[in-house]
Amino acid sequence: MLKNYLKTAWRTVWKNKQVSFINMAGLSIGMTAAVFILLWVQNEMSFDSYHPQADNIYRITSILHLDKQNTWVWQTSPMLLARTAKREIPSIENIAMLQPGFQTVFNVNGHLFNEKDCAYVDKGWFSLFHYDFVKGSPENFFQNPFSILLTESAAKKYFGNQDAIGQIIRLDTVNYTVKAVIKDNPTNSSFQYQALIPVAARIANPHLMEQDESWRSSNYMIFLLLHKQVDITAVAKQLTGIMNKNNRGNNTTISLEPLKDIHFESDLQFAMPPHGNKKNVYIFAVLGILLILIACINYVNLTTARASLRSKEISIRKIVGAKRKQLFAQFMAESLVISFISILITFLLIRLLLPFFNRITGENFLFPLTSVSLWEILLGTLLLVTLLNSIYPALLLSSFKPLNIFRGISILKVKDTNFRKTLVVLQFSVSSLLIIGTIVIFTQMRFIQKSNAGYNKAQIFSLRIPFNSFDRNQEERLTAIHSLRNEILQQTSITGVSMTNQPILEMISAASGAVNWDGKDSTLNPAVTLLTADAGFRRMFHVPIESGRWFSPDNINDKHNVILNETAINQFHLRKPVIGMPFIFMGDTGQVIGVAKDFHYLSFHDKIGPMVIFNNPGWFSFIYCEAAPGKTTQALESVGRIWKKYFPDAPFDYTFLDQAFDNLYKTDRLTSKLILIFSCLAIFISCLGLLGLTAFAAEQRTKEIGIRKILGASVKDIVSLLSKDFILLVLIAFIIASPVAWWAMNKWLQNFAYRISINAWTFVAAGIVLFIMAMLTTGYYAVRTGMRNPVKNLRTE
Repeated sequence: MLKNYLKTAWRTVWKNKQVSFINMAGLSIGMTAAVFILLWVQNEMSFDSYHPQADNIYRITSILHLDKQNTWVWQTSPMLLARTAKREIPSIENIAMLQPGFQTVFNVNGHLFNEKDCAYVDKGWFSLFHYDFVKGSPENFFQNPFSILLTESAAKKYFGNQDAIGQIIRLDTVNYTVKAVIKDNPTNSSFQYQALIPVAARIANPHLMEQDESWRSSNYMIFLLLHKQVDITAVAKQLTGIMNKNNRGNNTTISLEPLKDIHFESDLQFAMPPHGNKKNVYIFAVLGILLILIACINYVNLTTARASLRSKEISIRKIVGAKRKQLFAQFMAESLVISFISILITFLLIRLLLPFFNRITGENFLFPLTSVSLWEILLGTLLLVTLLNSIYPALLLSSFKPLNIFRGISILKVKDTNFRKTLVVLQFSVSSLLIIGTIVIFTQMRFIQKSNAGYNKAQIFSLRIPFNSFDRNQEERLTAIHSLRNEILQQTSITGVSMTNQPILEMISAASGAVNWDGKDSTLNPAVTLLTADAGFRRMFHVPIESGRWFSPDNINDKHNVILNETAINQFHLRKPVIGMPFIFMGDTGQVIGVAKDFHYLSFHDKIGPMVIFNNPGWFSFIYCEAAPGKTTQALESVGRIWKKYFPDAPFDYTFLDQAFDNLYKTDRLTSKLILIFSCLAIFISCLGLLGLTAFAAEQRTKEIGIRKILGASVKDIVSLLSKDFILLVLIAFIIASPVAWWAMNKWLQNFAYRISINAWTFVAAGIVLFIMAMLTTGYYAVRTGMRNPVKNLRTE
């Protein structure tokens, strides 16, 4: 029986090649896109869940209440908190600490490498978190404080095919021995470090140990492994009590963040590592479901629309004794055949497109046939598609009375036609939503690219000044920096040089309680961003001065004076005139000599905060160089040569400011690119369905069209006849989708502190795009039908 069902199903599929092609194309494209989306969503939602004890691991988060308006949320805490908590809180089974990633220089056999993904871990780290050791073990790693652990890719980078175990890597003046090699962490890990060093090596430095032994130094990410069935809120209260007892004067609240949730945190102060966006994950999850739904709607619409063509076949089957369940099984078999072929095509498409998808996302998704999750996605999709694509058509075609067809009564009732129209409206409502969303996303990205960041970015590159080249000799350091700047300025390929304490686009240096002035509200304790800049900063970056002046190299008093940005003036409620008023900054009294216009020192996701700009050469850590137009290569060569002269043990590793600015929006560009690709696929699938329905309408009205042409109807009239109903449905879909799209995209835009406003032109543009697509889709078959010889149309009867 089953064999007969499948044989008949195959004949039906083969007989209706055009409709079958449309159905299989829509399903395979929809399932391929859905699989890619679900792979990405699954990767995002499974961050850090591969650790065996992940459900019971929490990270300590410190919430510092500065005043009534300002709150800082930190992911780091004092080392002493971990030690005390482990001793005093029995609910804690184990504790692990990590000193977040730092940048250092690896000297490997005389070759210098800038390693940006390095961190310190304590002995509890490998008890909480799972790592696959290729060579060595945690015990070997912690035997010697000056050990180092590398990932497989890092070991290959530094030592090639040699055995990394026992090799020496020199950091500053200390030799570290490679004691272990681990497999690279999976992409869904929050800890993408290439090298780990025992915390014992850090506190072997007396200066750093003094820092870490203070309750005021929050240098470590602290993770707790709690016993099962523990009251998390109670543990957080105990930690808060310990913190405030030992660090009086700080109004701090401790909260515990589940390990599986840290990937999506968005309210942290200067978070590391980069975090995901749960809103985007939900958007893509819904998009994947909608793609499958649109493809299923195509099948249901085309199958029910063409039901009348199979009415005689079904009637004869029922007359000769076929039961309703047998007819139902037959249509299930047809749906299964189409779905199975679509699955095979989907496999092929995934194979072909997976490398392209990996390049776009920057991930390394694999396509192993033994992957349980992949089979869950594919088989789950197959089941969903088979059920959705067969139940309604099967019920419709197996429920009518066979004698009615011989009496000329149509099997398609008004309610069936209305249901099909409803599905078309639903399908194009989704398409309208995606078109509007795509336009809004690309408009926001264009707004970011075209907006003035408040400073010049062209031809400017930066270098980090290596602290350790001066053995903590401040005078030697200042002399070298001054000489370095002057020598670079003498190069004809360089038009400007400036020094700062931190990168322009990563200003994470901030402080609270650092400012004071006459008349300051005692309840106000503002958090301010700290920027140390020299006299050349304004000339290079073209930062406008609202009032007052910039620092002068000839004015020795400027080492006490400050410049405030506009936001600081507004939030501090300073009395007028501001210029010349006494201002206390970090205990040093000077004057406000200028007000700088606000500029974006973080991404457009973040609001500009109050900033204090001061001139303290002792803080200089970065040097910015501006290349002359057309001389970028010469500038890099010249500066590189000078750099090697001053810092022979530091690699010449530079960053162009415009590239750094673009990197801030790497995730946003990825989101917009994926939305565009999957939206186009969804719209294409919808148009495939509309094309099939138009072809069916033309086929059903062949005789009518022939008579109309004989009576003088033009091709334009025929196009209007066949298209107007579908265009009306598309218009209704657009009207329904517009308010939903407005609400959804306003939610998405809330991710940005600086954003566009969704105006009427967005909807006009989307409507025009949708109308053109609908006209092209329906017009193709309508024109083709309208140009046929009417005599041939009449011969079809």
